[in-house]
Amino acid sequence: MNRQIKKPELLAPAGNLEKMKVAFAFGADAVFAGIPDFSLRVRINDFNEKSLKEAIEYAHRLKKKFYVTVNIFAHNRHLKKLPAHIKKLKKMDPDGIFVSDPGVMQAIRGIWPKANIILSTQANCTNWQAAKFWQDQGIARVILGRETTLEEIKEIKKILPRLELETFVHGALCMAYSGRCFLSKYLSDRSANLGDCAQPCRWQYSIINEGGLFIKPQGSEGTLELVEEEHGSYILNSEDLCLIKKVPEMIDAGINGFKIEGRAKSVYYLATVVGAYRKAIDESVKLKVKSEKLKVLLNKLYKELEEKLAHRGYTEGFMFGQGKEAQNLADAHNTSDWEFCGIVVKKENKIIYIKVHNSLYSGDEIEIVPPGYDIIKMRIKKMTNIKGEEVLEAHGGQKTVIMLAVEKAAPEFSVLRRKIK
Repeated sequence: MNRQIKKPELLAPAGNLEKMKVAFAFGADAVFAGIPDFSLRVRINDFNEKSLKEAIEYAHRLKKKFYVTVNIFAHNRHLKKLPAHIKKLKKMDPDGIFVSDPGVMQAIRGIWPKANIILSTQANCTNWQAAKFWQDQGIARVILGRETTLEEIKEIKKILPRLELETFVHGALCMAYSGRCFLSKYLSDRSANLGDCAQPCRWQYSIINEGGLFIKPQGSEGTLELVEEEHGSYILNSEDLCLIKKVPEMIDAGINGFKIEGRAKSVYYLATVVGAYRKAIDESVKLKVKSEKLKVLLNKLYKELEEKLAHRGYTEGFMFGQGKEAQNLADAHNTSDWEFCGIVVKKENKIIYIKVHNSLYSGDEIEIVPPGYDIIKMRIKKMTNIKGEEVLEAHGGQKTVIMLAVEKAAPEFSVLRRKIK
């Protein structure tokens, strides 16, 4: 790898202001978010036009980037409200707008000709000819479809060297081609293409006939079971994407943006994943691709993501040829032995103030994950409430804040996890 190569931009999801701040604290170069009306995240999305403006201003004060998602596949009714939204976005001056629908793209061009429009992955661009078409329309960056292989990316970059390429590196995968799924609309009247997916691919199913008997698919040796169940998914359940071990190869291929999925995920997820990829990118640029030290580090970071987060199993997806094997048929997700239990909201010398999530108990084995990913391991000997009174346990949900003495102070936005098994 060329030691002078430019680092790719690390993009993180932002479902609300707190998540955005955590993402930036842990090293994201940019975040992406949008309001429910025009974004592919209708639920678990706290942004409105007022908070979006506040978020963009916050990002720019940090000299970071903020991208707005306007990536639904619009119907006529959306086009009626779109011009007013674009006029407001123009005043907010985000660094770019993610768009998948050519009609939406045309509407933006008519109102804001100089807008930096970025092609969303939903447009499923997977070849150089399609990429060239979009470049000819004035698009400077394309977020490639998740089905694109690394060799195909290299070829696109070679043919179109001025076109910026972005790809997903971590997060949930959709079982449908480039996320264009119609199951949710069909089964629950919630359209995935308008940001309201019910995730029927995560349900558990059984195939039965009218008499209540299991149907055995023709030519199969066993029975295909397909019964919906509260917790989720099996026959259509994709594993999650994790490309952290491949970061050096992806940088070497000239990919300009590494994107993390998960606007509906927690601040703990963001801190853990963004922090890991920040470290992986920085060290990959600093060290040689085949460096043994780099290999050890990337394996360690992968283990962190594998053991300290709930996920559906990990795959390297289609980029490295594992797409056919990327199913978790056993359960909805893999649990972790560690639980998110708090976020640091203030520090005074070696006292940290923790906003509690879930539960925290005296005697717990905990790890504090600060920006920079220099993880602090300790056992809680004593914790107090904000009145200075010792407490033996604390629980989230009521804006509970406790104080904890530590040997090494952790800054604001550091997250805590506790061993639960």
